Amino acid sequence: MPDLRSHAIAPSSAEFGNRTRRRIAVRLLPFLFVLYIFNYLDRTSVAYAAIGMSRDLGFSARVFGLGAGVFFVSYVALQMPGALLVERWSARRMISATMIAWGSVTALTGLAHTPVQLYVARFALGAAEAAFFPGIIIYLSHWFIREDRAKATSDFMAAIPLSFVIGSPIAGWILSHKWFAVEGWRWLFILEGMPAILLGAVAFFYLADWPREASWLAPAQQQWIGERLSTEEPHSAKAISIRQVLGSRTILLLAAVTFLNYFESYSFFFWFPTMLKRQSGLSDFNVGLLGAVPYLALFIGMQVNGLLSDRSRERHWHSAVPLFIATAGFLGLITQPRSIPLSLSLLFFTMACMGSAYLPVFWAIPSEILSKSTAAAAIGMINAVGSVAGFASPYLFGYLNTRTRSFSAGLCVLMVSALAGGLLILFTPRRA
Repeated sequence: MPDLRSHAIAPSSAEFGNRTRRRIAVRLLPFLFVLYIFNYLDRTSVAYAAIGMSRDLGFSARVFGLGAGVFFVSYVALQMPGALLVERWSARRMISATMIAWGSVTALTGLAHTPVQLYVARFALGAAEAAFFPGIIIYLSHWFIREDRAKATSDFMAAIPLSFVIGSPIAGWILSHKWFAVEGWRWLFILEGMPAILLGAVAFFYLADWPREASWLAPAQQQWIGERLSTEEPHSAKAISIRQVLGSRTILLLAAVTFLNYFESYSFFFWFPTMLKRQSGLSDFNVGLLGAVPYLALFIGMQVNGLLSDRSRERHWHSAVPLFIATAGFLGLITQPRSIPLSLSLLFFTMACMGSAYLPVFWAIPSEILSKSTAAAAIGMINAVGSVAGFASPYLFGYLNTRTRSFSAGLCVLMVSALAGGLLILFTPRRA
């Protein structure tokens, strides 16, 4: 229902604009936040399920590495088509459809008995999720002006660490139980897939594609936000084809940064529970409980980093510094002696996890230096190239662990990747 009080304030006043911005944020961000929590819960549920699957099915580290990575084959292939479809068709419909699809696939993964069945399920999950993330980034650019965009993105992407804060203890608890003669890890897939299906149906009716379609905004508010967004679109950037996107130095540089940063973050997300389990020897439940600590710190770091970036209007250093912190964390994990206290080891894990605090600030960059039509293709392409690392890095980490019987070699690769990604961000253009 429109906010009738807004008519008492002149549309040209600062208070009117601030009220409109707050109303949009309160309406959209909490809901999108919840959607992304379940997106990451379903995508990374295999990280904790691996503990039970290795015990019950005898899967090796290499099987889990490939199972985690094969998700990104279909995910990458459909990124750009999905992003373009979101812009040209409907973000609301695409978000709804992808959620229902991936929730169904996640629940069905609980039926897997062989490595091939796991690979097929992960491949299907990647296809189902492909349009969701670029769709959300494009959707935020339809609603939030430039000075709010990094904070809005950080509020949305804070769902990544919070999904682990919430999901880790729950996953550990589910793994430690068995109902109706069905293993806990199977219930983990089933119980985490069902909410996505329900939320996908709700999203279809709750979201609006554009401010002009939002019945919960007054006409004057619709006009104000529409005019502000149109004046911020870069006039020097014109719509370009996919072929031109692939030939753009700026977009390729952003894609290279994303590849390096996804390389270290996805390996950490998928292998952290296993590393913590082997090092600590704790029960499944306690591993899930203690595993929430680094992600709680990351949740706070994302919020602070996005807020500071918006206040200073600076993106590049706020994207690079978290990756330098992660570099130091990986170095600490590599050089730590075997007798190190668990608390100090957890500190290094937390520093390594903090690398992902770059995400909300970094994803504000493409929509600020590119036109809307160009940004749609660019964001899909950037995330697609970056997501190739999602296939390569978990598999390489598992392969190195199998060959060397140690995590040190894999951690070295992640350290170099985080350092290179942070340095490369500083060389990306500041404007179109």
